[in-house]
Amino acid sequence: MAAQTDQKPTLWQIEISHYSEKVRWALDYKHVPHVRRSPLPGTHIPIALALTGGAQLTLPILTVDGRTIGDSTAILAALEEIQPQPPLYPTDPKERARALELEEFFDEQLGPHTRLLSFFELMQEPDVFAEVAAASVPGPFGRVKPLVGAYARVLTSVRWGANSAAAADRARAAILAALDRLEAELEQGEGEFLVGDRLSVADVTAASLFYPLVLPPEGPVSPELPRPSGLERFRQRLSERAGYRWVQETFRRHRHHAAPSLRRSTA
Repeated sequence: MAAQTDQKPTLWQIEISHYSEKVRWALDYKHVPHVRRSPLPGTHIPIALALTGGAQLTLPILTVDGRTIGDSTAILAALEEIQPQPPLYPTDPKERARALELEEFFDEQLGPHTRLLSFFELMQEPDVFAEVAAASVPGPFGRVKPLVGAYARVLTSVRWGANSAAAADRARAAILAALDRLEAELEQGEGEFLVGDRLSVADVTAASLFYPLVLPPEGPVSPELPRPSGLERFRQRLSERAGYRWVQETFRRHRHHAAPSLRRSTA
């Protein structure tokens, strides 16, 4: 690893966030010891603004070597410099360019839509939303499920517009288009990886940003948590597709979590 300070990198995250999962995957894959801080959703906005001097109002944010880096794409680029091995960027220039293009595509054309649809379907079932929200907040807040659930519904409605049925319809269409793109890209290769013959930033991004739909057991959401019925119906429609199964397999084969010795904390 490149020269380090004595202080471990700190990942400011939202536990259930798929963009946070993308960064966690990269940190764990590269075996970077780090601290994770998970503020209460909603309070993460002023924290993000304070950390970035007003430049960013959401998480994930990584502080490392005196730098504060926002946005999952910028964080992965920094990690590739700090800890080049094992690489997530292909060495071949053409493959690298393709992997980065796919990262941008899934960041922009998939991630916002899986988030919005998940929140929309959760809002249709307040009891389920309360269970999921309570499991996702730090410390004692999770013990007051009705209050946490109501807070989560207001936050997602205001922050993401997740109460709009029209927006949910657009999100489903975008997810289907992203799944089509994923399968088309896989057909160009040998099927396991999107680019080249090893895991890359393209695979980590696509799999992480599909996780709210696929909900693999290796992901951040416990399989024991209840799931909204509308999202379950949508999942079932897609569960036999090659792209859906690829997400499951990519998590199963490559989502190696950090060793228990790595220090974590919550805010």
